Amino acid sequence: MTSLIGSSDLDVFPLSLGGNVFGWTADRDASFDILDAYTAAGGNFIDTADSYSAFAPGNHGGESETIIGEWMADRGVRDQIVVATKVSRHPDFMGLAAANIRAAADASLARLQTDVIDLYFAHFDDEETPLEETAGAFDELVKAGKVRYIALSNYSPERIDAYFEVARANGFALPVALQPHYNLVHRNDFEDTLAPIAEREHLGVVPYYSLASGFLTGKYRSKDDIGDSPRASGAAKFVSTQGLAIIDALERIGRAHGASITTTALAWLLAKPTVVAPIASASRVSQVADLVAVADVTLSSDEVAELDAVSAWNG
Repeated sequence: MTSLIGSSDLDVFPLSLGGNVFGWTADRDASFDILDAYTAAGGNFIDTADSYSAFAPGNHGGESETIIGEWMADRGVRDQIVVATKVSRHPDFMGLAAANIRAAADASLARLQTDVIDLYFAHFDDEETPLEETAGAFDELVKAGKVRYIALSNYSPERIDAYFEVARANGFALPVALQPHYNLVHRNDFEDTLAPIAEREHLGVVPYYSLASGFLTGKYRSKDDIGDSPRASGAAKFVSTQGLAIIDALERIGRAHGASITTTALAWLLAKPTVVAPIASASRVSQVADLVAVADVTLSSDEVAELDAVSAWNG
């Protein structure tokens, strides 16, 4: 089971492996093992960013790309992998000025040990740089053969519309994908304003925080379960009456498919129009199986409707 990303010819597995943990909560050896397990299950779509993991003590950024590049070179699998990376947040390459995009792309290519980035995201909008300059720089990378396709992440609906307008007016490469924050406990931002744009512009949607910082794995059923893991605090805010009702529904529906809560939460995302592959990461090999299992789980329309109803937010 694979799908094309938007209007591109990038044919990807329905679960994108998040590289944010590589060089952070997964060291090089653990990362190699996770990548091996993912690809052994048929996975071929890896998501990273040049800034991963500058947020971790002792890191500067680029650690994730470096590990992925070393793994692809060691395993000889570059041609089998669709690599997505991002620009605008590396400490040395902040923002989306043209010169910055060019330099950041070259640095990413070197770390990834490749001559082309399959999918290059503007990680966060840079409203101080004219869109004409940003879109033109991305277009130059495509024309130079350094980037196959471009994409947007963390842009407002208005700025996405403006990007397309500028790109069309100048004949620049159009984005083919959108990476929004979207999951069962964070729906409205995407569904109300971004989903219509994705449908109109034929954008492949690759949601991040697909599992709500781990809450949608069912691991956190009470405040006592939060502990002190690096990501647990992000899940704590969802431990509520409605949050737990969502987990109960996922568990019940998953049982009918022989699927875990994790897999079922990802399957709900895949059932949504324009969603091509949710992004989820694993810090341990044992977590990979529940992620890749989504390729074999298709929820019925009634099951999707039940999850829609229990997760509806009317606040």
